Amino acid sequence: MKKILVPTDFSEHSNFALQVAAQIAEKSNAKILLFHMMGIAQSVFISEEDQKQAEAIYYLELTRKRFNELLEKDFMKGVETEVVVQNYKMFSEMNNLAHDKGVDFVVMGSHGYTGLSEMFVGSNTEKIIRTSDFPVMVIKEPCENFNMKKVVFACDFKPDALKAYRKAMHFFNNFGSEVHLLYVNLPNEEFRSTSELDQRVNEFLSVANEGVINPNHKVHYYNDYNIESGIYAFSKAIEADVVSLATHGRKGVSHFFMGSVGEDIATHVNLPVITFKI
Repeated sequence: MKKILVPTDFSEHSNFALQVAAQIAEKSNAKILLFHMMGIAQSVFISEEDQKQAEAIYYLELTRKRFNELLEKDFMKGVETEVVVQNYKMFSEMNNLAHDKGVDFVVMGSHGYTGLSEMFVGSNTEKIIRTSDFPVMVIKEPCENFNMKKVVFACDFKPDALKAYRKAMHFFNNFGSEVHLLYVNLPNEEFRSTSELDQRVNEFLSVANEGVINPNHKVHYYNDYNIESGIYAFSKAIEADVVSLATHGRKGVSHFFMGSVGEDIATHVNLPVITFKI
């Protein structure tokens, strides 16, 4: 872990993300790339009109002031930071920046939604996840003592999840995490027997780990009416620190929750969530 990208709009929730990123950077001796997308019409910057030139100067000065305020926060002391401001309009441009800068990981804030589907679907969060080639951690609340001692990786154990699984295991191994692999078993046509799941999981892990089973990785099957509820109920039961998911790239994570009952048991479970692209 050498470089962490933190997008900021200077909101409270993006500050929560920066606080977590600072803790990770301090523990792993990583550098933070603090990034802001201005999203201002190009005409404002190139216009010769006095009013538009004044607007451009105002926006730049305001951005500089806000960055200075962030860098002066107590949790940023001793953390190496690079500030980048671009007038991007597309989130894919941020992914290109991450490649150019050698980023390993993205940490971003999201508003205090109560469920996974609400957190992701139709939001800027989903747009960043969909376009990012890097693991993305979503932070909803302040976390002064962040750790990844116990993590959940929710997976369907199908072959197309191998890439995301390998990324996730490599990532968590860097932190010495205890990984709980989770399959949420749904009713009706989605239901799988224990023997069916054992066979699927064993075949998946044999290929993924080249026959080597990591003793720090535990496999669980959890029965529930929808995936979202199952993930959160299980994570709460084992007192997990972080939840992680596989995401199908351009499809984002919304497909993960399609058809869910939408039971919002996550009201009081505001765990960080990490996505790994398949």
